[in-house]
Parts: sequence; C-alpha cells; structure tokens
Amino acid sequence: MAEQMKAQVRPMTEIRNGKTVISTPVSAEDIAALHVGDVFYLDGDLVTGRDSVHGRVVYEEQTLPVDIKDKVIMHAGPIVNIINGDDPSPGYEMISVGPTTSMRMERFEYEFIEKTGVRIIIGKGGMKEKTAAACKAFGAIHCVLPAGNAVVGASCVEEITAVHWLDLGAPEAVWCCRVKEFGPLIVTIDQTGRNYFEEKRAEYERRKEEQVEEISRQVHFMK
Repeated sequence: MAEQMKAQVRPMTEIRNGKTVISTPVSAEDIAALHVGDVFYLDGDLVTGRDSVHGRVVYEEQTLPVDIKDKVIMHAGPIVNIINGDDPSPGYEMISVGPTTSMRMERFEYEFIEKTGVRIIIGKGGMKEKTAAACKAFGAIHCVLPAGNAVVGASCVEEITAVHWLDLGAPEAVWCCRVKEFGPLIVTIDQTGRNYFEEKRAEYERRKEEQVEEISRQVHFMK
C-alpha cells in the first residue's frame, strides 16, 4: 500500500526530455535550488494578472477570486478567443500570452506576494528592491519568459479553466489556465534576493567606465 501511494505522488520537480519541469503547487523548498540565470518549465496552474488586478488586491484590499497560494501568476494581458459565444457558459481559447513589463507591478509586488502567497511570478524585464525583498522574505521567485514567445506560450496552455474580474476588460482580467511545459522561464530574482537585472546593470556601468577610460587614453591627443 505504501509503495502504491508513493507511486501516485507526482514529483514537484523532474527532468523531462532534458528540461527541468516544475509542477504546481510549489513550496519554497521546491524552488530553493533555483538561482538567477537558471531555466525551467512549468506544469499546472497559472493565472494572469497585471496592474488592475494588483491594484484591487493591494490598494482596494479585495480578495483575489482564485487561490494562488503556492502557485503562479503571470504579468500578462493575453489575447483570448471566445468559443461558442452564444452559449450561457462559453469556452475560451488562448491565442497569445506575452508577458507585460514587470516593472509596472513593482509598487504592488511586496504586498501582493505577502497577501496571496504566490510562489512564482512571470513577466518581462527586471524588477527592483520591493520585489527582491518579498522574494527573500516569503520564498518566491521572479522569472521572465523571453520576448517573442507569446504564441509559444499560448501553445503551452492546455485549457482556460475559468476567468474572473472581466469587468476590468479582457486583457486585465484574471485568466486561470492549466499549462504544460510552459516556458522557457529564466529566474531573474531568487529566494536569496539576488537580482539578475540589477547585477548586470552594475556590471555594465563598471565596464562602461573602464571602456571610457581606455578610449580617453587612446585619444588624449585630440582636442
């Protein structure tokens, strides 16, 4: 019996066709080994939500209509096709799900992570101190889906299971999805608070100064 129960438990992290695949729900321990620059893919539950959703939760203190504790949110305004629109309960098909610039959510993110218990945040570009502090305090990570992969991302959505807060408009609504090998996702802020984009920014500034000095030496004779 114990062996049968063990066989039924699906690992949260597995290597599948050379890919690191993480399945929801996800604990802090499940993603503790992920560090900035690591690449993985996602199976399970993913919801979309950006400025309006974050504002309702943080500023208006509304409860998110879906439980995302130990799950995933993507900063995205997807393009969705309505199937059987005349039906009282229409279906939906994901056409494109490209990430929104995550910095737009920076002002909300610490409180949002604290309130919802979300474990993985997906977006575009870097985030700053509030998000890094929240990832360290609450055991979350921020990742990016590389630019140009909106249609690839949509192809990884097996089903849209529900939609909430459509009064915000379709792009701003909370779309609940079941995904399979969604990615590639690159970790940009890990649970230690390391911030890949900020580290690279500092490195760029240092190298820029070095190059300016070198060029200045080479052209010192010019007035």
